Amino acid sequence: MRIDVVSIFPSYLAPLGLSLLGRARADGLVELNIHDLRDFTHDRHRTVDDTPYGGGAGMVMMPEPWGAALDHILASDPDATPTMVVPTPSGTRFTQADAERLAGRPWLVFGCGRYEGIDQRVIDHYARRMSVEEVSIGDYVLNGGEVAAMVIIEAVARVIPGFVGNPESLSEESHSTRTGGPLLEYPIYTKPPTWRGLDVPDVLFSGHHANVSRWRRDEALRRTASRRPDLLAAAAGELSDRDRQALGESDHGCTGPR
Repeated sequence: MRIDVVSIFPSYLAPLGLSLLGRARADGLVELNIHDLRDFTHDRHRTVDDTPYGGGAGMVMMPEPWGAALDHILASDPDATPTMVVPTPSGTRFTQADAERLAGRPWLVFGCGRYEGIDQRVIDHYARRMSVEEVSIGDYVLNGGEVAAMVIIEAVARVIPGFVGNPESLSEESHSTRTGGPLLEYPIYTKPPTWRGLDVPDVLFSGHHANVSRWRRDEALRRTASRRPDLLAAAAGELSDRDRQALGESDHGCTGPR
């Protein structure tokens, strides 16, 4: 996968060279190119923003530097069409399903806004040339799109085949769409068996794989019902009678289609 990121703070994205993502880049699984938006300006102050039409507080990122930057990126491979991702608090909510979907795209271009955001004409113009997705990582506001872009890039990259050493570990994670609905992950434990008076559940020592799997499923259901009932409601159509029994035993009901 090829990923291009446009930002006025390229050094902000340095953590993308660490850990598994850094190794994926070194192995050629992910190609990452970071572009400084100010390199596409033409005045001595390298200006990228101006006051908003209609008045109001803050500054708006000007379309011309963005146009020059995106044209430069697109010209590097004129036979391919990327998907552009613009992190913004006014976008649609980014989910694990989106990460898995975008992982199937060969080329992503991230536009990291600052100030009050990017002139809307940039989005409208490039939507004629490629798919443009405006996405939000949550109901809060950051100073710019760089942190959100890093979140999305890691979420996408880690589900690319070959990125994670054991792909089976992805199927039981929180929000995974791969098995049994997008539930939160069950509690996890490691050595020692007793720590400060707290014991690991006996079933995890049993060696009975079916019982362990059932316990994990039940705990995932209960945790989701308690912390994210919206996810449980969305998964209602995929719940078995045994799932519903586990929820009933823990005083968590479940509404929705059966």
